[in-house]
Amino acid sequence: MTPPSDEPAGSLAERLRDQVAAIEAHLEGANTARERALAATRRVIRAAGSSIRAVHRLAPDVAAELAAESEAALRDAQRELAPYPAVAHAGFLHDAEKEYVEARAVVALVAGEPVPGPEELAVSPTAWMRGVAEAASELRRHLLDRLRAGEVRRAEELLGRMDDVYDALVVVDYPDALTGGLRRTLDALRAVLERSRGDVTTSALQLRLQQAIERGGRP
Repeated sequence: MTPPSDEPAGSLAERLRDQVAAIEAHLEGANTARERALAATRRVIRAAGSSIRAVHRLAPDVAAELAAESEAALRDAQRELAPYPAVAHAGFLHDAEKEYVEARAVVALVAGEPVPGPEELAVSPTAWMRGVAEAASELRRHLLDRLRAGEVRRAEELLGRMDDVYDALVVVDYPDALTGGLRRTLDALRAVLERSRGDVTTSALQLRLQQAIERGGRP
């Protein structure tokens, strides 16, 4: 049997109150950081989406400016959550990082440049992989725009870059709990690739037929 403590009951209650007060102070700080980070991540996603739309409008300078705006907001969110890792891993920061990576990757893929890595973009590896995969899917819109403009060869280049992304990421075979749901993202990319390949093939065949008719019609 544990002998009774000589410490007065009032001292025990006071210590408990102090401990609870310290926890409350931490929770208050975490909640404040969470609210600020949520606002920042909304700015990240908004600017990243606008950057991608600027790429499709063939406005690379505007796209770069908006991607930089997205990055600045992301750094704000990361700084707010740095002292609170439990909040940082709640999911919304990962989603913001993913959207920022997607914006940067779309710019790089359309330009035919190397995609910056997770260290260079200062994001988690899982957010980077999902962002790059979603950027490859987003390339379909650019590809279709090029087909409508009659730029079949350009569309073929874009399709090749989409294939490169899929081939690089499909080898990552780990549970979704470790990859942040990469497998589902790649399944969606594979479906986009199949549709895009069909569109490019059809357009290429039509172009060749048209060229053959034009050559055959010459005197």
